[in-house]
Amino acid sequence: MLLSSSCRSVLFLALNHRARVLFLPKNSSNFFVRSRMSSTAKQYEMGEDVAAVRKHYESTPFTEDQLVEDRDPISQFDSWFRVAKETGKSYEEVNAMTLATSTPEGRPSARMVLLKGYGQDGFRFFSHYDSRKGRELTANPFAALVLYWPSLNRSVRIEGRVDRLPADVSDAYFHSRPHGSQIGSACSKQSTVLGSRDDIVQASHDLAAKHPEGTQVPRPETWGGFLLCPDTIEFWQGQSSRLHDRIRFQREGDQPWEIERLSP
Repeated sequence: MLLSSSCRSVLFLALNHRARVLFLPKNSSNFFVRSRMSSTAKQYEMGEDVAAVRKHYESTPFTEDQLVEDRDPISQFDSWFRVAKETGKSYEEVNAMTLATSTPEGRPSARMVLLKGYGQDGFRFFSHYDSRKGRELTANPFAALVLYWPSLNRSVRIEGRVDRLPADVSDAYFHSRPHGSQIGSACSKQSTVLGSRDDIVQASHDLAAKHPEGTQVPRPETWGGFLLCPDTIEFWQGQSSRLHDRIRFQREGDQPWEIERLSP
C-alpha cells in the first residue's frame, strides 16, 4: 500500500472480534488504501466467532508415577487405547488417526486413516501405494501420527520411519475386510482425478459383477500395508487453565527410551 511522500502519519488497523477501528491520516484521500482496509475488515467479519470457541478440560493430572509398570511407550499406548475403546463415546472411532507426510522438499500433507495394528514393531495402517500419501512415503519415508480421544481429553503423537509391510501381511488383511471394502479399494486409483462420482460407482459395479460376494477379490499390487517404527511417542492429557500434561518417550536407534516431561 502506498501513501503520498508527504504523509508521515502511521497507518494502523486494529481488528478483533468485538471492535474494528481504522486510523488513517486526516488529509489522506487514498481510496485504494481505504478500500483494501475495508476489504480486510470484512474478511474478519465472515463466519462464526471461532476465537471464542474453547473447551474446559477437567482431568486427573497425568504424572510419571502413573506410567505403566515397565515404562514402555507401546505398553503405555496399549493401556490408553484399551481405555478409549472401552469408555469412549459411541460416535468416536478410537482407531482414527491423522497421518502427516511430507515431500522431500518439506511440503506437508495430512489426512485421516485408521490404525489397524500396533506392537513392539510399530504401528500399522493400510492404503494405496500410488496415492499422495504413498508417493510421499516412498520419496520421504518418515511420518507422524496423531490419535485424539476427546471424551478422555487425551491424545498421542507418534513419529518415526515408515516401511511397507510384507505382501503376505497385506494379503491377509485385505481379504479379512468386508467384500464391499475390497471392491472399493480394488477399483479406486486413489488421489487421481475423476470425471464424476458415476465413474467410480460404475467401476465398483463392474468389479463386483466380476467378483461377486463369496468370491475372493484379488488384492491390487498398488494397495497394501505400512509400518511406522516410532522413535518418538508423546502422551498428552488435557488439564484446566491449559496446564496440560505432556510426557514424551524418545530414543535413537536401539537405545533405551528416554522419558521427559514437556512444558504445555
